[in-house]
Amino acid sequence: MIYFDNAATTRVIPEVAEVVQKAMTETFGNPSSPYKLGLEAERLVRQARESVAAALGCRPDEVYFTSGGTEADNLAVRGTLQAKSRKGKHVVASAIEHAAILETLKHLSQLGLCEYTLVTPDSKGRVAPEAVLDAMRDDTVLVTVMAVNNEVGTIQPVSEIARLVKERDPEVYFHSDAVQALGKISCRVRELGADLLSISGHKLGGPKGVGALYCREGVRLISQITGGGQEREMRSGTENVPGIVGFGKAVSLALEQMAEQTAEWRQLQEQLLALLREIPDTQVIGDPLANAPHILSVGFRGVRGEVLVHALAAEGLFVSTGSACSSKRDVTSHVLKAMEVDPQVSEGSVRISFGWENTLQEVERAAELIEKAVRELRRFQRY
Repeated sequence: MIYFDNAATTRVIPEVAEVVQKAMTETFGNPSSPYKLGLEAERLVRQARESVAAALGCRPDEVYFTSGGTEADNLAVRGTLQAKSRKGKHVVASAIEHAAILETLKHLSQLGLCEYTLVTPDSKGRVAPEAVLDAMRDDTVLVTVMAVNNEVGTIQPVSEIARLVKERDPEVYFHSDAVQALGKISCRVRELGADLLSISGHKLGGPKGVGALYCREGVRLISQITGGGQEREMRSGTENVPGIVGFGKAVSLALEQMAEQTAEWRQLQEQLLALLREIPDTQVIGDPLANAPHILSVGFRGVRGEVLVHALAAEGLFVSTGSACSSKRDVTSHVLKAMEVDPQVSEGSVRISFGWENTLQEVERAAELIEKAVRELRRFQRY
């Protein structure tokens, strides 16, 4: 098996699985319980919070654990709109955000709870800071632009956007979905200028079902899940201790190994690019060598992307057509549409994404399998 769909999810790192299992079987107390077993669980949660805070360059009490990136995005958007309802209900977002942002805005708009403006990127998938500024209004309360696009890997000029937003209106909150950025590029929130930042565990060798929202001190959000008052009353519910512990371990490992790991991913990316470009009528989407090192988007004319994905899976090579959160729907990628990619190219596009296990030998074998599958599908589909 060659697994090149790490932007969808990653295999859990063995050291992470070990601490998760230990938290499930040994330190299994409720962190809210006042006796020893509960206090031990609380200590593990605190240590994980400190690990995440170290990666983000923030204070531990600015980190709130959630069930993942989607919940963190929802808390940022919904919590801001409710907290700032007196100022307005307008949100500015990029047109290539994750569905967790776009579908939330759409839903809230249908309920009359928000209005929003989407900013389109250029052909490389980059959002211009000036365009974001132009989309702001006097009643804007939130601007949200992802750090790294999950389909094509474009790194957005988040710090510049945040700076311009604050110069225009210091009361506007700036949020960034950094789910695909954590462990690949620096996510230090002070440098980014973010008031709010969403991250997730399963994109960097951690477990599924756990994530976090960074919320800068002084930023006021309205909680979306009420109950026992956990996470300092921001997100009620008994903490997912094994998941949180695994998340903290995965973040620590990613931070320690980021320089070495990203250099390896860039080497894999460059090698695969060179091999795939030998296939006729192949188009690389975006600007991969200036993007995040772990994501590569390629379109093959005359081939349907989902058919290619299934053909490759039958050979033991796993890639995707785009975001795993929407890949089961028969819809054109909103990211490629916003980038105005030729429909014949976007129809035949696949996303290849690397993780901590991948090797150059796998890249060479994958290129062979892709070339063979594209050639056969083009003949079958009368390309």
